[in-house]
Amino acid sequence: MKHLIKLLPILLVCIACEENDTEIVEITPEPIPVLIEEFGYNLDDFNVVRDTIRPGDTFGDILDSYGVSNQDILEVATRFRDSFDVRRIVVGKPYVLLNSKDSLNKTQVFIYQKSKVGYAVVDFRDSLSVYTDEKKVTEVEKQASGIISSSLSQTMQDNNLSPNMTGRLADIFAWTVNFYGLQKGDNFKVIYTEKYISDTIPAGLGKIKAAYFEHRGKPLYAFEYEKDSVTGERDFYDENADNLRRAFLKSPIKFNYRISSKYNLKRRIKYYGYKIRPHKGTDFAAPLGTPILATADGTVTKSERRGGNGNYVKLKHNSTYETQYLHMKKRNVRVGEFVRQGDVIGWIGMTGNTGGPHVCYRFWKNGKQVDPFREDLPFSTPLEEQYREGYFDYIPSIKERLDCIIN
Repeated sequence: MKHLIKLLPILLVCIACEENDTEIVEITPEPIPVLIEEFGYNLDDFNVVRDTIRPGDTFGDILDSYGVSNQDILEVATRFRDSFDVRRIVVGKPYVLLNSKDSLNKTQVFIYQKSKVGYAVVDFRDSLSVYTDEKKVTEVEKQASGIISSSLSQTMQDNNLSPNMTGRLADIFAWTVNFYGLQKGDNFKVIYTEKYISDTIPAGLGKIKAAYFEHRGKPLYAFEYEKDSVTGERDFYDENADNLRRAFLKSPIKFNYRISSKYNLKRRIKYYGYKIRPHKGTDFAAPLGTPILATADGTVTKSERRGGNGNYVKLKHNSTYETQYLHMKKRNVRVGEFVRQGDVIGWIGMTGNTGGPHVCYRFWKNGKQVDPFREDLPFSTPLEEQYREGYFDYIPSIKERLDCIIN
């Protein structure tokens, strides 16, 4: 019987009264304390101080006020610079101090949160250690859609989607869609993942797994595919396994631009008495300082300031194609450098003959300036033959899911 009583979750205590009545008292066991763990530490073991970097704060000043020696501060700043550069703490970023639970309240651990996910740890206990780590992040698959009413970014906002989704879709379809020329009624569907910290705290957009964009009535599919699990190499391909990337981007500006003047060999300007003054480039207007991108891999053949061109860069891509970028505020490359498609080669400015901030983009084919929007530009390499069987096994189910999303 004694053993049975020990097994009961609630102890029943019987107290005899003078009238021989019995009173039953329920005694609830004390709850087991829940350990609060964060960044790999049990926070109950410390006095926890949470704050953010303020203007004028330094790593040394913060820790000196909590009893950390100048020798330890100097050692972190010099010996562990590769792990955590104390000179690069940013105003507004949060930090956590784990202090001793005694009258000294001395900092034992300093944690600097570089991002929602990544953080740096300086542990002063025992032997000094410094390391970086990341919080556990889970990804939840989601789907979304939208119909263009004015702009892609406004449509994202109307559908409560991350602003980062705008840039991601623009990157995927940068070679096939002129985002300046979107029409009302163009639409998109997307299957993607959203990141969460501790399953509840949003941590931003994850992967785009598949996307559909209908532009001017033309359907465009994009499926992300990892063709090599060892190297992790992945890219976006269409339903025919053709790479969505072309040899040239549609625009030297990633987003937030307008075409202020098109390629026009019969252009007439009032200022010049309406005489024909051919415009052999395409002007992309954008705010001062907007990055200008190389539209394809190539070698820098010109990077200088000259006359009406202002600051400009010229790239040779191969024996057939060259491109030129005029009126830059500042150049970011030198003659002889090799640049990759999408590299920043300069920034939007107003140097040379220009009435407003823009880049004049010029395009040569076989030594003759042409309109890139009228050229049938070459594709990048399609998916290699040895990966195609796996790809065509993969895409039917995800394509069906895309098609079933209702706009």
